[in-house]
Amino acid sequence: MIILLFAVHVLIAIALVGVILLQKSEGGALGMGGGGMSGFMTGRSTANLLTRATAILAAAFMTTSVLLVVMHNRERAPRSIIEQNAPATPKAPAVPTPAAPPPQTPPPEPAQPTVPLAR
Repeated sequence: MIILLFAVHVLIAIALVGVILLQKSEGGALGMGGGGMSGFMTGRSTANLLTRATAILAAAFMTTSVLLVVMHNRERAPRSIIEQNAPATPKAPAVPTPAAPPPQTPPPEPAQPTVPLAR
């Protein structure tokens, strides 16, 4: 469910960016284009449509943002203190017992040659 809502959220964000970029610039300080009536979408009704679409998409974006946070927290956090597991009582650290020294074995006798040495 969260993945589906996240996909819708991304689509709304892309649509919101597109609608904002389609709007006519009101002559900001950057001096970039947007001045004339040469756009493919002109007129007062188009401006009203884009303004309404921006408002609707912005409201949908905020709604999906809040829903994503609520759904994520609902799955992760415990609902109340009673439903939480009792905190584990701290135990004393285990004291390591000294290892017994290995038994002392005499070193092995050197091997005697089985074949007499030639002179």
